[in-house]
Amino acid sequence: MCVFKDRLIILAGNFTSLNGVQSPAIVSYDTIDLTSTPLAGGVQGEVNALLCDNEEDVVYVGGNFRSNDSTNAITWVDGGDWSSLPFAGFNGPVTSIAKAGNGHIIFGGRFTGLGNVSAPSESDAHVINLSTANIQAEQSTTTDGFSDPRNIVCNTDSVDGPGNTWLLRDEVPGAWRASFDFGFQPTKLRLRNTHQDGRGTRTWRFTALPLNGIMNFTYIDPASGQNRSCTSECPLSDDPDVEFQDFQFVNQVGMNEFRLDISDWYGRGGGLNGIELFQDMIFTYAINDFNEPACANLSTPARASSTGPWTVTPSGGSNSPYLSAEIPSPVEANAATVTFFPDIRVSGEYTINLYTPGCLQDGTCLRRGQFTVTGTLTADGENQNLIPNGQSLYQSNNFEKYDQLIQATVDASSDSFRPSVTLAPLAGQSVPEGTMVMVAQRIEFVLMENSTRGLNGLFEYDPSKPTVNATDFKRSAFNRLGSSFSDYSAVTSLVTSNDVTYIGGNFTSDSVRNIVAISGNDTAPVPLDGGLNGEVTSMLPLENQLYVGGRFNNTLDGSAEGLNNVAAYDTAGNVWLPLGAGVDGVVNKIVSITLNLTSDAAEDVITLTGTFRQLLAFGGNEAVEVDGFAVWVPSQNNWLQNLDGPIPFLDGFLSASVSLSNGSSFYAGSLSSQALQANGVATMGDELGTFPINIRSPTASNTSTSNLSKRESLINRTASYYGITCGLFSEEDGRNITVLGGHFRADATDGSTINNLAFIDHGDSDRVTGLRDALSEDNVFLALALEGDNLFAGGRVGGTVSGAPVNGLISYNLASMSYNTQPPALAGGNVTVSSIEIQPGTADVYVGGSFDSAGSLPCPGVCVFNTGTNQWNRPGIELNGDVNCMMWISDSILLAGGDFAINGTSTYLMSYDAPSSTWTGFTDASTLPGPVEAMTQATDDGSQLWAAGTNSDGEVYLRKFDGRSWVSPGIAFEPDTMISSLRMFTLTESHNATDLVDEDQILMITGSIVLTDFGTASSVIFDGATLRPHALTSGANNTAGSISGIFTQRQYVFPPAGKCYALKFMVLQTNKRPR
Repeated sequence: MCVFKDRLIILAGNFTSLNGVQSPAIVSYDTIDLTSTPLAGGVQGEVNALLCDNEEDVVYVGGNFRSNDSTNAITWVDGGDWSSLPFAGFNGPVTSIAKAGNGHIIFGGRFTGLGNVSAPSESDAHVINLSTANIQAEQSTTTDGFSDPRNIVCNTDSVDGPGNTWLLRDEVPGAWRASFDFGFQPTKLRLRNTHQDGRGTRTWRFTALPLNGIMNFTYIDPASGQNRSCTSECPLSDDPDVEFQDFQFVNQVGMNEFRLDISDWYGRGGGLNGIELFQDMIFTYAINDFNEPACANLSTPARASSTGPWTVTPSGGSNSPYLSAEIPSPVEANAATVTFFPDIRVSGEYTINLYTPGCLQDGTCLRRGQFTVTGTLTADGENQNLIPNGQSLYQSNNFEKYDQLIQATVDASSDSFRPSVTLAPLAGQSVPEGTMVMVAQRIEFVLMENSTRGLNGLFEYDPSKPTVNATDFKRSAFNRLGSSFSDYSAVTSLVTSNDVTYIGGNFTSDSVRNIVAISGNDTAPVPLDGGLNGEVTSMLPLENQLYVGGRFNNTLDGSAEGLNNVAAYDTAGNVWLPLGAGVDGVVNKIVSITLNLTSDAAEDVITLTGTFRQLLAFGGNEAVEVDGFAVWVPSQNNWLQNLDGPIPFLDGFLSASVSLSNGSSFYAGSLSSQALQANGVATMGDELGTFPINIRSPTASNTSTSNLSKRESLINRTASYYGITCGLFSEEDGRNITVLGGHFRADATDGSTINNLAFIDHGDSDRVTGLRDALSEDNVFLALALEGDNLFAGGRVGGTVSGAPVNGLISYNLASMSYNTQPPALAGGNVTVSSIEIQPGTADVYVGGSFDSAGSLPCPGVCVFNTGTNQWNRPGIELNGDVNCMMWISDSILLAGGDFAINGTSTYLMSYDAPSSTWTGFTDASTLPGPVEAMTQATDDGSQLWAAGTNSDGEVYLRKFDGRSWVSPGIAFEPDTMISSLRMFTLTESHNATDLVDEDQILMITGSIVLTDFGTASSVIFDGATLRPHALTSGANNTAGSISGIFTQRQYVFPPAGKCYALKFMVLQTNKRPR
């Protein structure tokens, strides 16, 4: 991005549309009108660099593209037109542009020469396929053997006669026309005149369609040997010794159809013996009908081969029809492949471009995916990845695009060797629509032949001069510096600060390595302490510091420590400084943003985006797990994640930022921003707050890619989740302890690691401890309950405690902070405890979940443990099934939600009467759409309640029991919604009363709730009429997080009339790991 005239923001990159409008690679955004406009039709390719020169009212654009007659660099001038540079760009991609202190423009990239002196060593070498074109003619003769206009296609022997010659009728003008299914830019036309019966063509013209433009040509007059030119009346010799004549196109114009009009003739009428078209461009199509014709008698014509279910798709708005393949999931790499065999005439350095049709034209945007490109380019080479940096590419572009693959040495085609390029789907991927669609159209090889080789990725341009003279190159300090770099060097980043231009990249010379500076008009480069020992990818000047990111770990002489992939150069002290101890992977982008971290003024911080996964430990700061994004706070000389106090949460990636004179800033990328950074647990009182425990961020082995899908998943696939799922406060006998359970790792106060169950003693300076003789770190706790001093913690729990086996449940004494004698272990397949409830006024602990027995006692679904007798009891004999949730609605009535059967009939909510020890189906529970997974009281007396669950089609539902029947609130949740808990709260301010919710109450729903026209919220509130987002959370990998539950200090949900109680919420967040 760059700012033009303090109003327009120029946005550029690798895209084909913006807001559904075709905008290839570049647009302008008006910050006043709030509108975006494609810049002069855009460019074909990818833009990687911008420079808005507001002094000269011009925008310099660099990248990997074609526009007008320029390659990889062009300018856009105020007024809305493209203007080619005098040197027509470069022979390789441009990655950075800066304006030096002397006013000259500096280009950096991966190029070796200028664009206007590049040419293949064999021009016009590639035959355009006329044999598959649709051929028509006007005024053809009726004489047998001479009337077919196809006679002259692929006829190269110049012998007149039937089947070889096409003739016009006597004494009339006529035309020969060819239309194609593909586009091309011809550079040469070859015509063979006929001499049949003294006939022949005297004058002709060539019209390109659909442009409808008459083309200009140059040619050599066979009679005089002089160079000539022609337009609408081009001559053709009648000399029988002239086998053919070649006509060079003055302008290279794209076309997919042309017309040859014959206006004058020799003898009785016109005619031709042969016609051929040639081009410089080296294209190979997936559809062989568009490749060089077999009749051209070429030894190694371009061709392609394919495997898999390919079909031909119409061109739409693309250059040509293309191949499409539908690939079912799971995607395999060999499910569909296309291999291109280009016709390479000359060995040399080539750039390879891959063209991809847009997805809007065939309606496959949601089914397009990723693909790989491999190939063998030299006779002694091996098959290699041809995508830069070894990445995969996407085909989800709205409109046609091309990607530049690697620049490499390619051997010429021969009888013994053919260069090849293979497209294949990326294995293991999935697409939203299930079946992936892959497309294949064409590739292009561009020979990097240039008389100004030696630029090595760096070029200085003086915009005051109308032309560029190669003899002046050595007068430039920048050009001389670039020529000193070793072969295959590249400049990736250029910045100018205080009249000094800093140059970063992947280059070496006798005096510099990977980073260097040129000051003002000085001719000697400044090596910046010799440079860095690895590639520099991004730079950002801020005050007296130059922040540098890339792939390095020290200076060239190894004199600095902690420069792991990121560093700061103190421009005043001329010394390298570490950012902590750096990060453990490559930094691709460094961008500054403004944050409010304190009550003082906002400050600039530094963001890093890359492929790193950890902020390395330094000083008293431990290593921090991240997902390729980090924030450095210069004022604190530390990472944002290490700062004390409430701090915001940021994740995603940033590629650029700009600021306007009015103080507003714009950022490019994808950034998730939350008001508070808190892993796993947060407080919600008068304001958001953190909790005094360090829950470690998910590591690479347990990071989240999506939210909890259903409660059933939480029970049966608990190993796939990371986070806190349950919690409670213990304030008995003067204690002030918070207990947190789930599947997580945390730091104890003594420095040890806690797994899955943590205790925070607020009466002892928030001391954090865990279980002694800890259970396996694979355990997952889903439910907690407190009976006196005794904590009961259940879930997917197994192992041994004090020599006794445990399964599904453990008991722990909070007074002594030690294990109790354990209840006899639960048994059954995949034992899981999902709910624990203490019967009011008793010592009976009701345990619900998925199990068959407790010790030797048959006790399916729900079992009761009495802490006085230390024995299990079965509560009634009617219950059979799995329990998801339970709650007491009175001192004697327990409700259990789940999936049950009574006399062969499914029901989803059961009621237990403790005095009679009997289970009965709750009123009309069999009419619920599916198993109940969460519930809460809707009234203080328990006569009404809310329940949520999932039906057999995977759809989430919400219902209210109003005391007589179940009522639907009339709201539908979007797919992928998961509800983990329901909770009623009393409000301090009323809303409009409804039949479902009283005016002073609200229903809070937590989980991962997908709302129409909003997206995913982690909690929502329902007032009886409308669902509203309440809280948003972020998980690992910049995905939406989920809230598994809320617990409070006070349990008053329905206070007496006229009273409200302040509540302190604890919000529990859970993430799901990829399976």
